[in-house]
Amino acid sequence: MTAPEATAATPAAANSVAAAARGGWWGVAGSATNAVFAFVFVGLITRALGAQGAGAVFTGVGLFTILSNTCKLGADTGLVRLVSRDIAVGGGGSVGGLLRAAVVPAAVASTAATLPLLLCPTLATALLPHLPPADAVTLVRLFGLFLPVATVGLVLLGATQGHGTVVPFVGVEQVGKPVLRVLIAVPVAAWVPGLLPLAAAWLLPALAGTLVAWPALRRCRAVRGTARPAVRGAVPWRAFWTFAAPRAISSVFDISAVWVGVILLSALATSAEAGVYTAIGRVVTAGTLLQLAVRLAVAPQISRLLAVDQVAEARHLHRVSTCWIVLFSWPLFVLVAAFPRTVLSVFGPEFVSGAPALVVLCLASMVNVAVGNAQTVLLMSGRSSWHLAVTAAAFAVQLTVGLLAVPRWGVVGAAVSWGAAIVVENLSAALLIRLRLGFTTVDRGYTTALGTGLAVSVVLAAARSLGGDDASGLAAGMTLGLCAFGTTLWWYRRPLGVSELVGVLRRRAA
Repeated sequence: MTAPEATAATPAAANSVAAAARGGWWGVAGSATNAVFAFVFVGLITRALGAQGAGAVFTGVGLFTILSNTCKLGADTGLVRLVSRDIAVGGGGSVGGLLRAAVVPAAVASTAATLPLLLCPTLATALLPHLPPADAVTLVRLFGLFLPVATVGLVLLGATQGHGTVVPFVGVEQVGKPVLRVLIAVPVAAWVPGLLPLAAAWLLPALAGTLVAWPALRRCRAVRGTARPAVRGAVPWRAFWTFAAPRAISSVFDISAVWVGVILLSALATSAEAGVYTAIGRVVTAGTLLQLAVRLAVAPQISRLLAVDQVAEARHLHRVSTCWIVLFSWPLFVLVAAFPRTVLSVFGPEFVSGAPALVVLCLASMVNVAVGNAQTVLLMSGRSSWHLAVTAAAFAVQLTVGLLAVPRWGVVGAAVSWGAAIVVENLSAALLIRLRLGFTTVDRGYTTALGTGLAVSVVLAAARSLGGDDASGLAAGMTLGLCAFGTTLWWYRRPLGVSELVGVLRRRAA
């Protein structure tokens, strides 16, 4: 028996895979819901406002998202890691103090960041030069009002993940907010389709999410027995912020990578191109939602295993989770890259011009999913400074390429800059965990998952060449691709870990 197989047989490894599978299925359900309703919401905005109006709204969304993730100060990830470690090692006695150490600075930082948005009109007009100045200022101020409450909610959800459950995060971020946004946006788009009402439709669920996150955290603490007062002097303030401070900076780079293209296009090109790029980004983000679902499930498990020196089990969990991500994500990106015009036509005829940019980002995203959650391993092993170095290098690449390429190539230039950053960041993280931490990804299951993706790619390429990039070609490609995928999945179910996963689900049902 090989070393990976022996690791897989240990009870700790089996329990970790089981916990990751349970959390992963919640994450998959949430990711599917998020993808569907996010598509619907973007479609509502683009149909109601056109590419230029949608670009203005999503420029505000991008600014809000970057600021909220910046003002978290890395506290949410710090809580995921340190709360799970405290429960595993110390029985959870320091959780109350950890929460105070995390929430108060995040609330102060987000309140301070709100002031320029409310008091500096020139910031709004610089970001949205194609809007009338009064509309630009009002739109940016509206986003600023919701910033503190949304930031605190994200930190509280990080604490629930540290307690070993992804249900509150999935319920709020991946189900509750996307669904509520659509429910609010439908009547707004029908009766009062304007920039401010539709921006408010996106913002109001952030308030509702924070109101739900607080009682969800209280319930987690009651169930896990961490609701008791922290022992005086037991809160590792220095350990918390030594880890969280580099993560605070790297999270800025992470979220900026998603939205900086929208802001560059709005400032250096046109709002219409920013709207097209937003739709492309939504498609690409939807393709990585499975990776996010697995990340939510495995992050506290890896942190717990490393806290009790079960390094081999943590490595096994990383290999298994990477195999699952590649198996289900590669065929999806290949499908989108084969039929980009048809996919983008969902948003309207204006968006079909973004097909080349969508292909570029699909190829880069295949590199992303191929290395699994390498960055999560860096963070959960306490190497937040390494993660900062990786994300800083990637963001420098993106910003440099973006400033050079966006004025010349527009949407394609923004896609090239983001794609370059994705490749640099993920390959760097994979090399670090391989060379410095001993986490590998390649085994029989991984190579079989890659082979499955390549087989589906051949089938989809044939369908594209025969049917073309239209609805009938996409339907034929999906049908043939699913047949090829299902056949390969059944034939190689053992090396792919499908048998192990089914066994987990059967035990869970029993």
